[in-house]
Order: sequence, then C-alpha cells, then structure tokens
Amino acid sequence: MRKYSVFAVAREALRGHTGWEKQWTSPEPKKEYDVIIIGGGGHGLGAAFYLAKEHGITNVAVIEKGWLGGGNTGRNTTIIRSNYLYEESMDIYEHSLKMWENLSQELNYNVMYSPRGVMMLSHTVHDKQTFMRHVHANRLYGIDNEWLTPEQAKDYCPPLDIAASARYPINGAALQRRGGTARHDAVAWGYARAATDRGVHVIQNTEVTGIRRGPDGAVIGVETTRGFIGAKKIGVSASGHNTAIMSMADVRVPLHSNPLQALVSEPMKPIFPCVVMSNTVHAYISQSDKGELVIGAGTDQYVSYSQTGGLQIITHTLDAICEIFPIFRRVKMMRQWGGITDNTPDRSAIQSKTPVKGLYVNCGWGTGGFKATPGSAHLFAHLIARDEPHKLAAGLTLDRFRSGRLVDEAAAAAVAH
Repeated sequence: MRKYSVFAVAREALRGHTGWEKQWTSPEPKKEYDVIIIGGGGHGLGAAFYLAKEHGITNVAVIEKGWLGGGNTGRNTTIIRSNYLYEESMDIYEHSLKMWENLSQELNYNVMYSPRGVMMLSHTVHDKQTFMRHVHANRLYGIDNEWLTPEQAKDYCPPLDIAASARYPINGAALQRRGGTARHDAVAWGYARAATDRGVHVIQNTEVTGIRRGPDGAVIGVETTRGFIGAKKIGVSASGHNTAIMSMADVRVPLHSNPLQALVSEPMKPIFPCVVMSNTVHAYISQSDKGELVIGAGTDQYVSYSQTGGLQIITHTLDAICEIFPIFRRVKMMRQWGGITDNTPDRSAIQSKTPVKGLYVNCGWGTGGFKATPGSAHLFAHLIARDEPHKLAAGLTLDRFRSGRLVDEAAAAAVAH
C-alpha cells in the first residue's frame, strides 16, 4: 500500500483545481511584487487573500520557509472564542469570530468550523469574580457570554466531575456558546487556494535571509535562498520568528518566543461535546473530528524556538485533566508537541506600521493567534493597503509601548489561550 504524508494527501485531494498545482509547487518568483508577505500561515495567506479580494492588489507573493501551515497554524489546539475583557481584544476577536462563522462559504473550502461552545471552569471565589466580570463586560459590549451553575455545566458537558469532594471543586462556569473549534491546517489551505485563484503567488521552501532598503531607508525587497525579490511593501507575519526577521531591517519589536505545550490522545468515539478550559489548573480539552482528545497545557517559562518543550508541563496538565474528567484516566496519549508563541509584555498582539517605510508587522498574538486568524488577516490587509491601521486594530500599534498604554490582556484573561 502506498504511503502518503498529510500534505501529499492534501495535494492529491486538490488535484484538478485550476492553477493550484502550479502554485503548490512554488512558481518561479517575479522580479518585483507590489507586496511581499513573509510567513505562509493562516495570517499571512489570509492577508494576501484580502489584499486581492478587498483592495484589488493581486501582485502579491507569500514567502514561506517551509510548507503551508507547517508552523503555528498547524501546531495549535484550534480553539476559537471572543470572550476577552478589554475593548481592544474584544474588538478584534469578535470581528474574527464573526468571520469564522462564514469562512467556509467565503473560501469555498471546508475549514470545519464547529461552534460547539467554550466553557471556562471556576474553582474558587476569585475565579468566580473574574469570570462574572468577563460575562458582564462581554454582554455590555454585545458579545455572548453566560454564567452556569455547576449542575448546568454538567448538563452541558456530561464527563465533567462536579462532586464537592473533587480535588478541584467546581463552583460554576462561564460559557460562550458561539465559541468552538476549526480544522487548523485547512484554514491555511483554504486561504492559499482562494488567494492563488486571484493571482497571488505562494512561494514555499524559500527562506528570507535579509530585507533590502533603498537610499531613503524604505524597503525595496527581500533577499532569499532563491535570490533577491523586489517589493514596494513588505508585511511580516511569521509567528515565532518575527523578532529575527524584523532585525533584518534593524527594527526591534518587544517580543519573546516560548514553546506552548499540547498533546492528543488515541482516537475515540464521540464523547466530549464542547471545549472546556480551567485557568486554575491550566488545562483545556476538546475532541477533534478524528476522535482524538486535544489537550492544551501552558507555556514553558524559558525563551526557546523548540517545538517540543518540557515534559513537566505535560504531566501537570494530564494530572489536572484526570481529576476533572475521571473517565479519561485510562486513555492513552498518542503524541505531544510545542508551538512557538510570540509574546509581548502585555500578551496582546501588535499590528502596526514600523519606523521603516513600507514595512508592516503582525505579531505578538501569543496563545490567541489561531482564533484571531481571519480577523487579523483582514485587518492586516487593510493596514498594508492603506498605510493606516483599521479602527478595530488601532489599539494594537507599536506606539502603545512608547506611551505605556498597554492592553495587558494577560493579567485580565480568564485563561491565556
């Protein structure tokens, strides 16, 4: 029996789509593009699509060091929600959630968005006060969020243990019913296909090694492993590696990279109906369409580009999962990985012009990158095309680090993911 990699299977499935095979195998780059986007994940490919679709800019190249969706887009736990606390966060994540709801139709590609609900468990008085604050803030802002009693949480998610004698007793939960999951790498493939249909070049297996600037200091193109490629504008959206790329243009960004831990179980029949998260014990869980339990943990406390991470984070998370959901104690884990997160001091994103003319950056999404994908891509395209931030992203520029006007969603977020 012939064996295929996941990406080979995807390519076989897409055969017959006009123009796709040529783009998939990386076309010979043009000498110059109107826009180059560095990073072939969901944010970068999505921005290229919206540049073409909404701004009429089709002379665009997305340059990816590896393969499409091979970075954080394909290495996350696929959770989608918008129940953040501060307006800057609620604006962009709610914008993104609304786009998720119709993304398969817009791209004519099934991204498998599933609004199964995201439930956040409360274990302490402090948890309850924090979640109630989120619920009220969200509802005042027009975003759905509601408070559940332990019994209502159990009804919504039957595997949950709400016994008073539990190691982590549950005194309630916040629920966003519109939240859910999607197929991570399908988002990259969908955006890539839709973008190439509109004339965008997707150039894989090509590493950017330098950013070239003209006499006036403005960008004029990028040095790559396939030679120099000219560009009038450059957008950088390479999660986990933005610091290194921006340094090529002598731009410093307030980021540090950490591995974020996750793992999946052996496949099972459908048993888990939603996404459940616990901040107190820092564990979250859902079930994929293939039947695997997708379990997320925390970030390692050291700066690293590793895509494996430390074992102690995983064992702590599994201990917590087994306490909250005792029926999973005999389930075997199948594989573990670490995604590389770009984190800012306030754990909120940056989408901004830079001091270098023609250079734009989309970074710092930390653990919120996947859920922000369509909204971030949409607003990043606006920034590049019009040379000014969209009003929904106006609070996410680099200027806030000069003025001290930090969003600080890390201190406010019910969980970091």
